[in-house]
Amino acid sequence: MTVSKIEPSRHAKGRILVYLDSGDILKATEQETLTFSLYPGRVLSEEELCALRAAAGRSGARVRAAEMIGARALSKKELCRRLVQKGESEENACAAADWLEDIGALDDLSYAKSVVRHYAALRYGPAKMRDELYRRGVPRELWDEAVASECGESAEAIDAYIQAKLRCAPLDDKMRKRLCDALRRRGFHWEDIKSALRRLDAEDWEEE
Repeated sequence: MTVSKIEPSRHAKGRILVYLDSGDILKATEQETLTFSLYPGRVLSEEELCALRAAAGRSGARVRAAEMIGARALSKKELCRRLVQKGESEENACAAADWLEDIGALDDLSYAKSVVRHYAALRYGPAKMRDELYRRGVPRELWDEAVASECGESAEAIDAYIQAKLRCAPLDDKMRKRLCDALRRRGFHWEDIKSALRRLDAEDWEEE
């Protein structure tokens, strides 16, 4: 197989297009052009062509993976899944994710903590946070540490939510049930909800 032309891609930064006399076009990087000494007229053996395709596939997956996490934070599992959905082989997708993790560009614990902070700011509870960590592919062994970083704010979050709701309605039995149901749906533990309601009852008693 002979290389007929080499040119940079007009659409993807850092990508090199290698045209073969068979009509095939390989998407490579500058690394492959150097490693395989590619130039127009270069004759590739079947073994070299197979090795070039494999190397180009690995490099392409790395480039795509870096672009993905540059656009949006992802867990390692999410990244692998999205790479495969974009057409990368599972092997190349996992290798690219491992590479990003090795260089510190991908960190599941930091990502998990950012997810927890986001939902804590929206006044959601620990159960909701764990549901989101599961949905986003964060390893289960990281959940407790991530959630613990914000768990101390549960009481404050529940109190703030209750106070916001009571601005427009009195605390009667109907409202009490609505608050309990809403807080359970938001992922707060029942014991924390009961504690918040006891604090509210104590405040009402003091005001009397």
